[in-house]
Amino acid sequence: MTAMGGGNSSDTFLKELCWRDFYNMIYAENPEQQTLEIKEQYRGLHWNQNQGMLIAWKEGKTGFPIVDAGMRQLNQTGWMHNRLRMIVASFLTKDLLTDWRLGEAYFSQQLVDYDSASNIGGWQWAASTGTDAVPYFRIFNPTLQGKKFDSDGTFIRFYVPELANVPIAYLHEPQKMPLDIQKQVGCIIGTDYPEPIVDHQKMRGEILSLFKGQ
Repeated sequence: MTAMGGGNSSDTFLKELCWRDFYNMIYAENPEQQTLEIKEQYRGLHWNQNQGMLIAWKEGKTGFPIVDAGMRQLNQTGWMHNRLRMIVASFLTKDLLTDWRLGEAYFSQQLVDYDSASNIGGWQWAASTGTDAVPYFRIFNPTLQGKKFDSDGTFIRFYVPELANVPIAYLHEPQKMPLDIQKQVGCIIGTDYPEPIVDHQKMRGEILSLFKGQ
C-alpha cells in the first residue's frame, strides 16, 4: 500500500508494543469485554441484523474498493495492515451498522497473528464502545481513506483484479465510471464489480442517530 510507510520504524514498533501491553492490561481488568461493551451507555445499541451485508463485507464485495481489497487480503493471507484493520472495522460498524462482535469473531478466525486483547480492544475502539474508543462522530470515509493510503491504486488493483484496468480517476469510486469506459476496461459495475452496498453519507447520519439515542 503506497502511502502506509514512512516514519521511524523502531519508534513505530515501540508504540505498537505499548498498545499491545495497554490492551492486555484492559483485558485483564475487564475480561467480559469480549462480549460486552466497556462503555455501559452503549450496551443497548440496536445493531443491524442484515446478514447479506455481513457476507458482502467478509467476501470483499461491498463496492468500496479499499474495503474489499483489505478483506480479500485477509481472506487470502490471514493478515492485514493496521490501517486497513481500522478502515474495514469502521466500515462494518459505522457504514453497515453491524455489531462489532461479529467482526471481531471473523478476525479471530482469519488472522494468523490474532491476539484476543488487541483484537477486541481494536474492535471496541472502532465501534466507539471501548475504553479509549474513537468518538462515535468520527467516522472514516472509506473512499477518502482509499485515496489517501492507496493513492495510485497498486494495492486495490492487486487484490481486486476486476478493477485492474480501471483508470485511477475512477478506481476509488468505480460506480462513477461512464458506461463506455466500463466496457472498454472490461468492468461493468453491478456485474463484474458490485455497486456500493450503502450510501456512506446516509449511513453516517444513521450511525449518529443510533449513538445519540443512547
